[in-house]
Amino acid sequence: MTNFSSFADPEDAPSVAEAKKEILETEYSYTERDIILYNLGVGATANELKWTYEVVSQTKIYEPNRDDEFAAIPTFGVIPQFSASSALPFDWLPNFNPAKLLHGEQFLSIKGPIPTSGDLVSSARVLEALDKGKAAAVTTIVETRDKHSGQLVFENQSTVYIRGSGGFGGRRTGTDRGPATAPNDPPQRAPDAISEERTHSSQAALYRLSGDMNPLHILPEFAAIGGFDKPILHGLCSMGIAGKHVLQAFGPFEDIKVRFAGVVYPGETLVTEMWKEGSKVIFLSKVKERDTIILASAGASLIEKCYKAKL
Repeated sequence: MTNFSSFADPEDAPSVAEAKKEILETEYSYTERDIILYNLGVGATANELKWTYEVVSQTKIYEPNRDDEFAAIPTFGVIPQFSASSALPFDWLPNFNPAKLLHGEQFLSIKGPIPTSGDLVSSARVLEALDKGKAAAVTTIVETRDKHSGQLVFENQSTVYIRGSGGFGGRRTGTDRGPATAPNDPPQRAPDAISEERTHSSQAALYRLSGDMNPLHILPEFAAIGGFDKPILHGLCSMGIAGKHVLQAFGPFEDIKVRFAGVVYPGETLVTEMWKEGSKVIFLSKVKERDTIILASAGASLIEKCYKAKL
């Protein structure tokens, strides 16, 4: 288990040091239906039975490395932790206004086979808080474990930016956290693989059923308050689509990190450009219609063994 006391930093302001002491736990129980719902939410189709038909692996002897074994798309790992990471309080920040909070980056580490059903417990805590002057950048870490065995299944690190909440003092630049903070600059050559996928107009309405019920993604009047022409696609949905592209092009990965650089409107086309650099895939995603980058500083660490859990 992570030693949360190691997150203490002598450069932290008193308010940050106190915030790091709080641990928030939530539970998440799910079945094959939730896996299918997530897979559909990030663009799986009815023809891809390994992602949309739970009986596939019941019709044959289980083989861990089968490509047609029913499984979660790996980025499902952002779902069980969501209620924990989103519930951590930020009222210790000066002038905190939730309307000024932006999801900046996400890192997911997959620690082993992803069960296709189960009971999980997520523990969330503040990992790092940076004073950017006119804004704050806060990174939370969430460990998700099997409720019964205690086995670590996922680790998530989420960075949010809160405009108007700077000035609390303390650290101004972040620490190196390996793959979670890697710059992932694309090489100066043509991509090794490119995937293109058109989202559908109801994609945000479908994806929100996996847990992120923010009205920004469904209510036009709420989106307008945020300055958008219409409801936008969830950033984590775009991450899931890009992760699916990496999986299809290069195989399974053990971690994935993205920076959210722009928004997607449901119905637009996502283009993921990928470069294989040793055991890592560096990628970026664009909206084809507007030629706008929406996922940057993105990378995934490949694994040789494909982790898939038996039903």
